[in-house]
Amino acid sequence: MKQFLPLTLLAAIASASHLAPAQAETAILAGGCFWCVESDLEKLPGVRDVVSGYGGGSTQNPTYKNYERGGHREVVKVDFDETKISYQDLVGIFLRTIDVTDANGQFCDRGFGYSSAIYPLNEGQAKAAKAEIAKANKVLGGKVVTPVEGAAVFWPAEDYHQGYYKSNVRTLTRFGYVTRADAYKGYRKGCGRDARVKAVWGKEAFKGLPKAGS
Repeated sequence: MKQFLPLTLLAAIASASHLAPAQAETAILAGGCFWCVESDLEKLPGVRDVVSGYGGGSTQNPTYKNYERGGHREVVKVDFDETKISYQDLVGIFLRTIDVTDANGQFCDRGFGYSSAIYPLNEGQAKAAKAEIAKANKVLGGKVVTPVEGAAVFWPAEDYHQGYYKSNVRTLTRFGYVTRADAYKGYRKGCGRDARVKAVWGKEAFKGLPKAGS
């Protein structure tokens, strides 16, 4: 004899399955110029939003002019759907977008504020981040210097930094009076970011890097 669930229980199950949101997670990552990290990670399936900012320091409300004096790094806050990409996979990809062998900055940007780091927000993230660092060290022969730090407060950067790499707002830069997107392309290429990542990682370099000449 078939067993039937009460209609009230069936309705509750249907409602829950319809309304339950995909699980969201947040990651705080430092990889040098936050424009570049934002650009790379926004390409990933499952990433909902990437916001540029500052983190890891002791001062309140840091700005672009003073964040490094307060012990902050340039960081990004990544909001992602963990049903589509795990935190560990996100960290693994992130590491392959940067020079994990450089402790004093990233590419042409020098100093602590541009150095790389991972800021896990809980014990699970810390364990996953350390596992990815261990994998990276195995690939690169123990040369990884990117640290796994403690949890950091995230401070969003000024509005003009957000989405800089894709902005059509025109501004006066060393490349002339151009869009921010064009200024970003000139900066990224001139800084040698992508060439260095490919030199460090070889075939394991992030596949979303711009093609040569672009």
